[in-house]
Amino acid sequence: MIERKDENGIAILRLDHGKVSAMDLELCDALSAAIDSAQDARAIVLTGTGTSFSAGVDLFRLVKEGAPYARRFAPALIEMLTALFTTPIPVVAAVNGHAIAGGCIMVAACDHRIMAAGNGRIGVPELLVGVAFPPIALEIARFGMAPQFVQEMVYTGRTVPPDEALRRSMVDEVVDIAQLESRALEVASRLASIPKNVFRLTKMQLRRDAIERAKALGDVVGEVEDIWADPEAHTRIKAYLEKTIRK
Repeated sequence: MIERKDENGIAILRLDHGKVSAMDLELCDALSAAIDSAQDARAIVLTGTGTSFSAGVDLFRLVKEGAPYARRFAPALIEMLTALFTTPIPVVAAVNGHAIAGGCIMVAACDHRIMAAGNGRIGVPELLVGVAFPPIALEIARFGMAPQFVQEMVYTGRTVPPDEALRRSMVDEVVDIAQLESRALEVASRLASIPKNVFRLTKMQLRRDAIERAKALGDVVGEVEDIWADPEAHTRIKAYLEKTIRK
């Protein structure tokens, strides 16, 4: 589910969960645990398997298991995204392919984002799906792309190819897939060379406003969970899946 390989003190965490590493309760819990256990490393490289980094939330399971599952899943998702965004050591995303919805949010949470050139797409189509963003997810999205594009990307739900993602500051580099992991390790090692306390303090200051805004919207979390658990939302999700994935 989460494979770990260590290279020169860098923990490479690889999402390997089904065909597209769709985010479900178990994957979120496993990634939270993997991030915690990787605190013994100098830095983390987060990557995926095959042609997908992560296709986002497992919507098929969400509609199949309904409200009880949604109410268990939402807190696990929030916990994982918070852990990824606030971990004090450097995290480099090696985006090997599609990073959709929650996958895009995970990429945005990292300190440096490198995407493979090719057919992969990245974006946040949550509103097209018909579900709301947890506050931490929306703050990470806001943090992780150029300000002038945030509203457009969130409202339209567009997914974009690597070069356009670079222009919109959704990623920091685009490289050939053959160089993706080596370049990610290079950047991770460079960031890890910064004194640990200096990096931690600087990262906290850079992200503090986003974290505080998410905390201030804590009363919204219950409403977000209600939407994710609502049968009407599940009907919208089914329609979205029929239109996009099963076409």
